[in-house]
Amino acid sequence: MPDYRRNRVPGGTYFFTVNLLERRRRLLVEHVDALRTAVRIVRDRQPFHIDAWVVLPDHLHCLWTLPPGDADYSGRWKAIKTAFAKVVPRKESLSEVRRANHERGIWQRRFWEHTIRDERDYAAHMDYICFNPVKHGWVERVTDWPYSSFHRLVRTGVYPVDWAGGAGSDGTFGERLGD
Repeated sequence: MPDYRRNRVPGGTYFFTVNLLERRRRLLVEHVDALRTAVRIVRDRQPFHIDAWVVLPDHLHCLWTLPPGDADYSGRWKAIKTAFAKVVPRKESLSEVRRANHERGIWQRRFWEHTIRDERDYAAHMDYICFNPVKHGWVERVTDWPYSSFHRLVRTGVYPVDWAGGAGSDGTFGERLGD
């Protein structure tokens, strides 16, 4: 059995990628209100700050900051996935293993997590989240994707509305830091 090692920093900021099991499906945008509700329910029980979030048809990326002394992002993800799965219609095909374990076939079992190290790392991941719909070809301009915290970040002055994003010559997304 694999030994998954997670870096847990109480009160830390983390970047996540969470995928649907069937990457051809569009469940996340088709049921974006159910996802929002699931997140809201979990945040009410186990608070965390959403620094940035983008929902694409088959996966999502986000940055969270946990409360001081708290490093349980795995429990939060389990609760979000469960709450979402409870309201999405049962149309997915199930493997024998999932059927035997009474699991849904919506989410990949794991998620990818990265602990944010510093301000430059934070800015690079924030840019990546905002630019992702363009990267995947869903829109031509960052501002055109409706399922992104980019719009809130524009309102609060983090980004200009016409920000184009994209990777710099070094492959990073942290150019707006100005260094």
